[in-house]
Amino acid sequence: MDVSVVRALAAPDGQELLRSLPPYSEGSVLTLQDQLRSAGHTPELAAAALTQQRLRARATAKFGEFAADMLFTPDGLEQATRLEVAVAHAHRFSRASLATVHDLGCGIGADAVTLSSLGVTVRGVDSDPVTAAVADANLRPWPDSRARLGRAEDVRFGVDPGRNRVGAWLDPARRTRGVADISGRTRRTFRLDDISPSWDFVQQVAAAVPATGVKLSPGFDHAAIPAGTEAQWTSWAGDVVECALWWGPLVMRRGRTARVMGADTAPVVVDESMADDVARLAGSLADIGPWLHDVDKAVIRAGLVGAATRATGGVESDEGTGYVLASRDVSLPYTRRYAVHEAMPFHVKTLRAWLRTNGVTGLTIKKRGVRLDDEQLRRDLRIGTKAGSGEQATVVLTRVGGSPTALVVSPA
Repeated sequence: MDVSVVRALAAPDGQELLRSLPPYSEGSVLTLQDQLRSAGHTPELAAAALTQQRLRARATAKFGEFAADMLFTPDGLEQATRLEVAVAHAHRFSRASLATVHDLGCGIGADAVTLSSLGVTVRGVDSDPVTAAVADANLRPWPDSRARLGRAEDVRFGVDPGRNRVGAWLDPARRTRGVADISGRTRRTFRLDDISPSWDFVQQVAAAVPATGVKLSPGFDHAAIPAGTEAQWTSWAGDVVECALWWGPLVMRRGRTARVMGADTAPVVVDESMADDVARLAGSLADIGPWLHDVDKAVIRAGLVGAATRATGGVESDEGTGYVLASRDVSLPYTRRYAVHEAMPFHVKTLRAWLRTNGVTGLTIKKRGVRLDDEQLRRDLRIGTKAGSGEQATVVLTRVGGSPTALVVSPA
């Protein structure tokens, strides 16, 4: 797809064409392609329309009903900020009473669209021509907001951005141009030194524009957090989707924070004031209580497992596992709680004997802090995933006090 095709799809006739397509079905693609060509559409436009039909079907998981009016690229959709997370970003800028936000590396415009919907004028740039054109098309309901082809490094913010209510949002590319995986998507990079624009440039923008935010990899190093900023790790349905850094008036709680989000729950924020400086650790199996808390991964990434140990009076099973063992009956909105029924040193023969003695024929395996192959373990245990005529059990394999341990649990 080139820029001219993007513009054709964004035009009224192109939008009417996209709306006329039936729900996406892999089996009907060739038939639809023939029909579109017979109706007089060029092969390029027909192929692009069908690609958009497929991408819109995928995009519903991120954008809900809004996906039906947006354009996408495969890489752009994969990297785009989920709608609910973009709303959280936009509210920071809106609360700071900013009039204009420069979206540097705007991608397909997910954040730009959300900002615009809150009344903030967006000036977006992206270094890829097709991506910039797609973002500009997605911004068409807000005529004051635009996206154009350009380099983040070439953007000028005007005189005294703070006084003139100007902000900046950066989403540096975290993919290696020209290096693709087997599906044709460019490969991810997890090194801070490899992002584009560079980390040095991000910090230069933050020095020039007081209201600056940047979206980074969840693997962002705590040691690299600039003084006075807020580094917030965000999870959606248990998966960590980003670490965002905020400067100046966009900071809500300084230091490391975690934002836990999901489809059916209200967002929860955990910060350093809620946590022990260092999570207390278990010393042995004697520290295992009746409850196990599986701490949300955003809280783990933010280094705030100490919030769970403080709230429960418990201990982390071992450093970095994110499993908190507790005797106190407490529910937390950022953990998944399990009742512990049995605890034993982890040996295949010992666990296999316990499963046989208790009539367990179906097993769910959760693990953290131990390295093993699930399928090989199942072969060694001689057990599958479904119970059949026997009992079903869940086993957590982790370290407790440095020793491999098996905990038989059930959701509480």
